[in-house]
Order: sequence, then C-alpha cells, then structure tokens
Amino acid sequence: DYLWRVHQRVPARGVVGIFNRSHYEDVIVARVRRLVPRETWRSRFAQINAFEHMLSENGVVILKYFLHISRGEQKRRLQERLADETKNWKFRAGDLDDRARRGAYSSAFTAALRRCSTAWAPWYVVPSDDKLVRNLLIARVIADTLDRLGLRYPRVDRSVSSQRIR
Repeated sequence: DYLWRVHQRVPARGVVGIFNRSHYEDVIVARVRRLVPRETWRSRFAQINAFEHMLSENGVVILKYFLHISRGEQKRRLQERLADETKNWKFRAGDLDDRARRGAYSSAFTAALRRCSTAWAPWYVVPSDDKLVRNLLIARVIADTLDRLGLRYPRVDRSVSSQRIR
C-alpha cells in the first residue's frame, strides 16, 4: 500500500521525526499529474485520516505544516536558483511544469488541507515568503506543543546519583 514507506519511518517513542512531503503527495501530486484514478486519490483522504488517528492514539504527536509562498516569491526563488551557481542544484526543469500547474496544485492542496486537518493531526498554514517569519511561526507551534506534553528529564537511578567522582 502507498502508506508502507511512511509507516516504516514513524519515529520510535521519544524520537522526533520530520517528513518532507510524505504521504500527502499521494493525494496531491497523484491528483494533479493524474497518476491514479480519481476514485483512488479521493479514497486516500479517509485512509490518511485513519492512519494518522491510529498514530495519535498510540502516542505519536503529529504537526503538519503547509508552507505557502506567493506566486511572485516562487518566481523570485526559481530565478535565484538559476542565477546563483551555488543554488543550481535545487532547480529542476520539472519545477517549471509544476509552476504551470499552480492552479491545479492549489486546488489539490486546498482539498488535502480541508479533508485532512483533524483534531489529532491539524494542518498549520504558514505564510512563507519571509523565511524568518516562517521559521518563527513553526518554532512557536513546536515549542507550544512540547510545553503541553509536560516532558520531564528522566530520573537517575540512585546507584548512579550516589557515585562520587574522585
């Protein structure tokens, strides 16, 4: 199934994991590029929600960010990648094809955000033209989430804490 690669990368208890793109490509790219029939990508919304719900019920905290950049900023960044040889590696010809499909991608993203923002795995739409603002907003959500978890340092075994250093 299309979720197998994500499921096997879910971090172990106590570990933070970051997914770039993840299983949402299977309802966004698959839709826009017509890689699977409409019935297939439409049914995946419920499957993704069930998958994320199962993870949440088992103690996984899920934070999902949609980093939104304007069309003008996207153009500026693509031009910068072409002009700056240290950023050429970030550019691929497919970026222009995807840019030409921006309207279709926007519709697909909107559907994914609406259908898969849940109480257990909400989406955070982050304005990202300004990278400092983007980073601050993301860090704030992470910090607030960590605070709500009430994490504590592990207790040291008495046999260890009673050791004398000579």
